[in-house]
Amino acid sequence: MARPVTGSRKTPFAFVELPRARSQVKPRATGLTMMVDFGLPYRHAADVAEMAGRYIDLAKIAVGTSRLYDLSYLRRKLALYKKHRIRPFIGGQFQEYVFATYGGRALRNFLVEAKRVGFDVVEISDNCVPLTDEQRFRQIRLAVDCGLGVFGEIGSKDMKNDAGRLIAQGEVCFRAGAELVLVEAAELIENGKPKMKLINGLRRGLDMTRVLIELPGPWIRGVTLSAVEDMKKFLVREFGPDVNIANVMPQDILETEALRVGLGVVGPRVSRRRNMKIKS
Repeated sequence: MARPVTGSRKTPFAFVELPRARSQVKPRATGLTMMVDFGLPYRHAADVAEMAGRYIDLAKIAVGTSRLYDLSYLRRKLALYKKHRIRPFIGGQFQEYVFATYGGRALRNFLVEAKRVGFDVVEISDNCVPLTDEQRFRQIRLAVDCGLGVFGEIGSKDMKNDAGRLIAQGEVCFRAGAELVLVEAAELIENGKPKMKLINGLRRGLDMTRVLIELPGPWIRGVTLSAVEDMKKFLVREFGPDVNIANVMPQDILETEALRVGLGVVGPRVSRRRNMKIKS
């Protein structure tokens, strides 16, 4: 008769070791997972947080969806994320919209309002509305002055930049006070495949512990679900299990974590069988 496996009674299959290179305790300094929220209903968000909140570090309230909530509902949802030690933030395209539509003078009102409704962090990007380096710096400083944390996003959905330009944008973000930098996914993929030269250039030029690499999605022309999965596998293979990954869909949180620790469809990175003595 097989002997019972020892280990934590609260953890299923506790005898299966997870790689030490993967951060297991929040708050994490590296290995961040950012979930993108395009309008999850509260109970759906609560289910995701209850099931997989330990693997989610950040939640982007995407594009301008914050404008479409009832205030009490939005506050309740933000409080839910914070309860599970998930930092919610406004996607940068909302600020881009305000800047393009109402001009720079409206940004302080936008940021004050973000704080009033319950956000502690905003993203500042120029995916669709280009910013000069000076404008990027000023917008980040303004958000910091308003008492908000800032995630800067670099790159464009429409204009392709080289590594040098993206690195320069990232340095502007950090110099202005951004806590983290996200790299726009559309910059990193071409014909469904990662742009190795660009990614290697970013790795050499930026502190990757403070950089999140976005996954592409169906909002980028020509991107398929298989391309998204290939990108995730590529990132874990190239940067290790504690790579910072952004734009993970809610239904993919556990699958992404399984990939990080070698329990996904590609299996373990290194077989231990040669070093194990099998006992029957």
